[in-house]
Amino acid sequence: MSQKKIASARITETSSKLLQELNNSLPFDKLLYREDIEGSRAHAYMLAEQGIISKEDYAQIEKGLVEIYEEIESGEFLLDGDDEDIHMAIEGRLTQKIGDAGKRLHTARSRNDQVALDFRLYVQKNTKKIANLLLQNIETLLRVASENSETLLPGMTHLQHAQPINFAYHLMAYASMFKRDYERFMSSYERNNYSPIGCAALAGTPHPINRKTTAERLGFKAPTLNCLDTVSDRDFALEILFNISTMMMHISRLSEELILWSASEFRFVQLSDKHATGSSIMPQKKNPDIPELLRGKTGRVNGNLVALLTVMKGLPLAYNKDMQEDKEGVFDSVKTALLSLEVLNEMIDEMSVNVEEMNRACMIGHLSATDLADYLVKEAGIPFRDAYHITGNVVNMAEEKGLDISELSFDDLKSIDERITKGVVELLDNRASMNARQSEGGTSSIRTQEQIVLLNSWLKSQR
Repeated sequence: MSQKKIASARITETSSKLLQELNNSLPFDKLLYREDIEGSRAHAYMLAEQGIISKEDYAQIEKGLVEIYEEIESGEFLLDGDDEDIHMAIEGRLTQKIGDAGKRLHTARSRNDQVALDFRLYVQKNTKKIANLLLQNIETLLRVASENSETLLPGMTHLQHAQPINFAYHLMAYASMFKRDYERFMSSYERNNYSPIGCAALAGTPHPINRKTTAERLGFKAPTLNCLDTVSDRDFALEILFNISTMMMHISRLSEELILWSASEFRFVQLSDKHATGSSIMPQKKNPDIPELLRGKTGRVNGNLVALLTVMKGLPLAYNKDMQEDKEGVFDSVKTALLSLEVLNEMIDEMSVNVEEMNRACMIGHLSATDLADYLVKEAGIPFRDAYHITGNVVNMAEEKGLDISELSFDDLKSIDERITKGVVELLDNRASMNARQSEGGTSSIRTQEQIVLLNSWLKSQR
């Protein structure tokens, strides 16, 4: 019997070549060879400990699996044969090396729980990798923020100048997003840290296995609860896809701002030449290709999430072959996430901040107008809606004079409403306006510095 027919005892005719091509997952699931060997070693250990296979068979299996791992790593064993998946490829190679002992490895398990194990191990490992890279990005944002808590920046809504903030405060918003992303990944890791192996096809096995042994050896908290659910569960894959999509959406938003900030109209930041490209026809151009690519990758990972949701939505229990479509999108999204986080971290770390241009931009759009309205409410007892209209009249005057509201004289302000007193002039200064926002979570330099300290403390607790 050919190796690709190991699991086909019931089928007597040669498979259609088209079926073989459609069914063949080795070209992509070979990525799971580490997890497959890791899971098989733990399973073999448990079988021997339970007396299901002999110690001699276990010793051969263990030695053979270690050798196969080394062969794959060195390129001696190429995973490009006609086996239908990574599980059959490794089992076939093992049997070829050690004979009948290799055929005993699959006792008390099915490819259903085997693939669920391999895939879950892959997702768990990469969940940790992505989470750790998120911590690095938060650390970099905190470093840049700590240098810019006094750097004025126009805060915007609707992409229109709204109120003065500081640059560190803006970066802390993204650090807060990445903190939530990190917590989502770690929550998923804890929720999915249960071992599928031992569930067999769907109903468990009559062999006297010990699922706690394999769970412990593989680093899981415990075995999964219900085998019928376990072999057909891909929530862990959907969760990492959702977490990556949400994270990439945050990266896309930051990328959009970097694109705008580096444009000639803003010039708030300058990206390193390492992270930009030139034009094939316009020699003066410096294009922000990296943030543009990161922004574009978001559509790619969103598509992978929707694809797997669609695959899973109508499947009856338990395992169905549709679920072979679960891996390529996850592999692609994980690769995209890891690369995106690495390049984003490097780009932020090496960009330069143009303080003067940010200051200049703060003199556009009357950023301290809300301070005048708040002052009229607090000091003159004017109802806010009336104060709002008075401030609108002051803004109109500034527009007619070609000035920012902070550049108007006291006489100018007084001519609009007699209840405006001299103390308001200082309050309309953009730095004073920024620092006046002392409420918890606000943009004042002191509050921003508090946020940096708190997030740095949290960061250290995660290491």
